[in-house]
Amino acid sequence: MVKLSNPSKMPCYSWSLQAIETCPGSINPVTKQLVEACQTCYATDGYYNVKNVKAVRDHNKKDWKRLEWVDDMVKELDNFRYFRWFDSGDVYCVELTQKIFQVMQRTPWCKHWMPTRMYKFAKFLKVFKKMQALPNVVIRFSSDSITGETIKGSTTSTIIEHHEDATKSMSVCEAYSREGKCGPCRACWDKTVSVIAYPAHGRKARKVYKDKVKFIRRVA
Repeated sequence: MVKLSNPSKMPCYSWSLQAIETCPGSINPVTKQLVEACQTCYATDGYYNVKNVKAVRDHNKKDWKRLEWVDDMVKELDNFRYFRWFDSGDVYCVELTQKIFQVMQRTPWCKHWMPTRMYKFAKFLKVFKKMQALPNVVIRFSSDSITGETIKGSTTSTIIEHHEDATKSMSVCEAYSREGKCGPCRACWDKTVSVIAYPAHGRKARKVYKDKVKFIRRVA
């Protein structure tokens, strides 16, 4: 049985997994610690820790392996015009990636947006390339940076501390000027928007920036 999320920020539903445990790309291979961007992750706090919310994500991790899952997802998206993959978690398995590609391919009426850090692993890139070639799909490679660095040569997203830190090439997310809502904006689903910049927000983000400043001062 397909179970979707309905994030309050977005104009659409999402299909999600548990954050961090399905996010191999969130770990720095050298330090074995979370990369800076993932240290600010909203999907490990508050609402995302509620028992019934976690239960949906745990269910999805098993459910996608069903033979009928692709057909069921296509049926679910019958009346959808926008869809987001992973408001928490990531596409941790190549077989799952291939199944999502089939869903995207069979739902040309729906615009799909999928942020991911799994581009760090070569075995995923062939499928991502096929996904991105579909006219209704945007795969955004998520930067590990919290200071605006981007993944070159791809549609990408990054985190900036303040709106004014954005460069001219960035489309800045305005959700937090609208009480955390996307409103009429659909930039994340737009292939012509190469870089989305998300201004940092929340308690975790403030702590990560504070710790970064302390580290810079210590080594300076």
